[in-house]
Amino acid sequence: MDQRHAHRKDEHVFIAEKQFSTQSNNGLDQIRILPNNLPEIAVEEVDYSTSIAGKLSAVPFFINAMSGGSPSTRKLNKKLALAANETGIAMATGSQSIAVKFPDASTSFQVVRESMPNGFVIGNLGAGNNLHAAKEAIKMISADALEIHLNAVQEIIMPEGERSFYWQDQIAEIAAELEIPVIVKEVGFGISPATLEELKKINIKYVDLSGRGGTNFARIENQRLHSENFNCLDDFGMNIAECLIASRPFENDFSFTASGGIRDALDIVKCLCLGADNVGISGLFLHTLLKEDIAGLIKQIESLKHQVKAIMTILGCHNVDELRKVSLILSDSLLNFKNQLV
Repeated sequence: MDQRHAHRKDEHVFIAEKQFSTQSNNGLDQIRILPNNLPEIAVEEVDYSTSIAGKLSAVPFFINAMSGGSPSTRKLNKKLALAANETGIAMATGSQSIAVKFPDASTSFQVVRESMPNGFVIGNLGAGNNLHAAKEAIKMISADALEIHLNAVQEIIMPEGERSFYWQDQIAEIAAELEIPVIVKEVGFGISPATLEELKKINIKYVDLSGRGGTNFARIENQRLHSENFNCLDDFGMNIAECLIASRPFENDFSFTASGGIRDALDIVKCLCLGADNVGISGLFLHTLLKEDIAGLIKQIESLKHQVKAIMTILGCHNVDELRKVSLILSDSLLNFKNQLV
């Protein structure tokens, strides 16, 4: 295993946890849901099943990409996967690029499939990888879907990062040639309408908008950076509330995942109300796992499942489709953002 790359993976987890805050600036606090005082529904009537990458999912949220590539992150991935398996939710691995380059790092990802043999496992690669690398990543974990992450901001800050970003043709080839769904995702800076236009041209169907507000890879890389200060990008990008509002004109073109600083069940419900088909959670689950181990994470996931269903009940919504019809009030700031979109 390449020790330099493995060390970087460990650094990312350490700094992400160090920077974790129970408060999030995901923008969802600027959205209010009007109450339904006569919901006319019982909890047992609520069905919150949805889809992830076009596949049926019994739960509308999942463990999103986090770790892998070192012995310590192997342990984290195993615990995350065991919790996912126990609670019946999907899980995405962290970037497998290191394992494609250095195969002895693959065990830190293979442990996910070993721990959830019948679960929905999502692989993950950086956008700079080709079709061959994508097939290797899928084979490594018998992936049911593959995330291709767009991380130009992170790479440009990272001293050892890429400096050339010709990605579109490779993404198009991967999506066209693979037999499993491809999800194009950001890593916390939000995907703009202009980018969605480009993704539409290359027939991408699944997008993780991944807005600012959660794990901040600009701040993580800036903390690792020693020769140059790139703090000007610490708050770059769009939060998930802005992403979901900006993506509304594309609701018939893509199935959206919402991620980026999700902290509670109300955040999940708001994302579903705004058009997301599912919600990815990383930082919150990592924090809980590190503090309360597998038992604590399982308890948290089950609590979120219960609370999402409870909130849908008081809103009078039998399913995710009905959440789309819930009345929302946007803050002046979000309304101004919406009105300036072109």
